[in-house]
Amino acid sequence: MKYVVLVSIFLLMMGCSEEQQNKISRFGVSWLEGDYKVTFYEGTHEKSWTVLGSKVTSDPQKGYYYFWIKKGGKSKYVQVPIARTIIEEI
Repeated sequence: MKYVVLVSIFLLMMGCSEEQQNKISRFGVSWLEGDYKVTFYEGTHEKSWTVLGSKVTSDPQKGYYYFWIKKGGKSKYVQVPIARTIIEEI
């Protein structure tokens, strides 16, 4: 039975476009949606961002959190290492 499932998945993947395959590969990426305070620490340096009504995405394989913030009326993309970052729900 496992063999049939694996072959079926393989055949489905062969019929998918590259974009669809990318979406499937990102399936392991997780995210938190809501309001958060994200704080990055490195030694005595501390930097915080407030993420309101948005999401903080993590990809453990790459080791980073990703999110967008509003600064000066513009959106800014931020990427911080998971190992030195704390996320608090607000």
